Amino acid sequence: MTKSVNTVVLAYSGGLDTSVIVPWLKENYGCEVVCYCCNLGQTDDLSGVEQKAIASGASACIVEDLRAEFVRDFLFPMLQSGAIYERTYLLGTSIARPLIARGQVRAALQVGADALAHGATGKGNDQVRFELTYMALAPHMRIIAPWREWHIRSREDALDYAAAHNVPVTSTRASIYSRDGNLWHLSHEGGMLENPADEPEEPMYQWTVAPEDAPDTPLYVQIGFEQGVPVSVDGERLEPVALLQKLNALGAQHGAGRVDLVENRLVGMKSHGVYETPGGTLLYRAHQGLEELTLDRETLHYKELVAVRFAELVYNGQWWSPLRRALSAFVSETQRDVTGWARLKLYKGGVHLVGREAERSLYVPDLATFSADAVYNQADAEGFIKIYGLPNKVEALTRGEQA
Repeated sequence: MTKSVNTVVLAYSGGLDTSVIVPWLKENYGCEVVCYCCNLGQTDDLSGVEQKAIASGASACIVEDLRAEFVRDFLFPMLQSGAIYERTYLLGTSIARPLIARGQVRAALQVGADALAHGATGKGNDQVRFELTYMALAPHMRIIAPWREWHIRSREDALDYAAAHNVPVTSTRASIYSRDGNLWHLSHEGGMLENPADEPEEPMYQWTVAPEDAPDTPLYVQIGFEQGVPVSVDGERLEPVALLQKLNALGAQHGAGRVDLVENRLVGMKSHGVYETPGGTLLYRAHQGLEELTLDRETLHYKELVAVRFAELVYNGQWWSPLRRALSAFVSETQRDVTGWARLKLYKGGVHLVGREAERSLYVPDLATFSADAVYNQADAEGFIKIYGLPNKVEALTRGEQA
């Protein structure tokens, strides 16, 4: 026994790693283990997860359905912010962790636990995301990260440990990809992806159709928004979960949302991952199109800066930070007039914006047209350009240089 712990609540998925953590915690900490698992729309069958946790040695397993909360309170606010990490990653794994960890903290308080544990490795980002949430919401609780303590260093080691402790697992040594899925996305790491020079093999993809195998006829989809929140698809109002599920199905059918990215992990190394985010890709493109109509230039440009910082906060596990809350307040203010619809054309993996309309659009045809000067006098531009370009002219005159 390394330290005195009475009860630990473990973030539990039912996979190989968290299954072997249950007996390891009991063996090394002499504690009671309560597993916590939540449904975020992952493809894994959770019907037997409670029985599996008990069979692994847990005294109890708490299972919650947090899909509605996930979409409403995490995915849609992130969508409104425009957050995209390193230009392509829509943060599907990152945004789920603060919700899972919060649910875990609530469960720990409910059962009177004095410690929290997770199955994230010491090389990845998830350890930071889980533990920053623990520190923000339950600073008095001990944190246990087995991957930073135990002797297990590979999938093979974990399988051997499971066999030695009679832990029921479905993983085999033939499994080569590490995957994480939820309503927003499905990620792939490991296997042949460890060489970023190689094209990912088609059988690796689990969700989206290959673009070349997608239908030969384009599909048009119209998404309605109210204050930046998606509310309808093709005129049909849907609850958040149902709306995302419908867009996932449409996007996946047409090969939309595949991303191949070498990203910079928070812990300092680069990693190669492939992500499938069909519905999210459609929502981001539609939302961007509507903002083009409704945000003034200065707000839109500043919001682009905020989006980069917002993405970093999500990726780095700082969802519960004061800065994220402050940026969310700014984002909410920008969304007041983002009400209307955007039409997308899906074809062979492409997501093309082909129309948008907003109730309070700032696009005024009389100003944009080239055929009339009733509102905008083109001659007025001369004085504007002289004042706007004055710093350039002064610098050139004082420098005394000519082209």
